[in-house]
Amino acid sequence: MFGIGMPELLVILVVALVVLGPKRLPELARTLGKAMAEFRRSTTEIMDELQTAQLDDARAKRRPPSPTQAPDSTVAATPAEPQPQTPRTGGA
Repeated sequence: MFGIGMPELLVILVVALVVLGPKRLPELARTLGKAMAEFRRSTTEIMDELQTAQLDDARAKRRPPSPTQAPDSTVAATPAEPQPQTPRTGGA
């Protein structure tokens, strides 16, 4: 976890005990534990949402187009109506 081994963790705990005192240390540990649990829960939810969105995108790309939809690669064109010819009047 973050490259912290057992000796480093013990040093941090001793320093925290000296700075905070034995009465406030359990309160701090409890608060830190709750914060870490909430952080993990939030990151898990975000990762699940991202994976769901990725799977939905992949399924949408693999799904063949329905008969009512035109494929994306071709454009459905309607024939153009012929324009009426107007006689040219002009001097030349």
